[in-house]
Amino acid sequence: MGLLPSPTDGLRGQPRGIRIGITSLVLVLLGGLWASGVHLVNHYQNRDELPGFSLDDIRGAYHGIDSPGLLGRALERGHPETLPALQSKILLEWLAGGRIVEDYDSLDLEIPPAEIIEQHCIECHSRSAGAEVGSAIPPLQYFDDIREIAFSRKILPTPVAVLAASTHAHALALSVQGLLVAALVLLTRWPRAWISLLIAIMGLGLLGDVGGWWLARYSPSWALCIVISGAAYSIGQAVLLGGVLADLWLPATSRRQK
Repeated sequence: MGLLPSPTDGLRGQPRGIRIGITSLVLVLLGGLWASGVHLVNHYQNRDELPGFSLDDIRGAYHGIDSPGLLGRALERGHPETLPALQSKILLEWLAGGRIVEDYDSLDLEIPPAEIIEQHCIECHSRSAGAEVGSAIPPLQYFDDIREIAFSRKILPTPVAVLAASTHAHALALSVQGLLVAALVLLTRWPRAWISLLIAIMGLGLLGDVGGWWLARYSPSWALCIVISGAAYSIGQAVLLGGVLADLWLPATSRRQK
């Protein structure tokens, strides 16, 4: 009969030792896909200088971000008009000093920024006031509110040399991995219709992911393509590997492939 599976048995028709070995390798691949997702989140989170993982982290990595803080822009254009020049200067120096969190209510300062904001801003920028006139007025009642608009973000994209090196490593490794998974699942007994769809999702996902790295340098909108495509590659491959595992151990049937 040889080592190739019959059309009805799939990989289930192989000797037990081969099935155990392939099962072990498939489980390692599935674990690698999970670890890749965890690594990507850990690698990119806070890239936008804000806690947690968001689409802006991807935009910052591949396109860069230059977003002045809303609070600093308001102070620079003279808002609020009743704020004395000295207090405005203190707030601007606080925002530019790199110690926004540490110095917000520091007792070491002659006039802490928290005191200035409470005296001159809360009346119009409380959460209740914002709810009455609409969400266009940002609340400044708590530091969590201020944090959202205090930080300026200027993030340079990944240098071209680093991006080229990353593309060299990932494009070759991930494409070969995808080809091997596709070849393995084609030896199973499962219908070709769903195998064809999943292989297409996996291949297009990798193309959109790697291609999006470069296209995002020209337009930040491609960051969403990177996220969707990367997820498509990983999920498509995980489902295919699940199909391989099922084919290895489910009882053989007489149903022919389509």
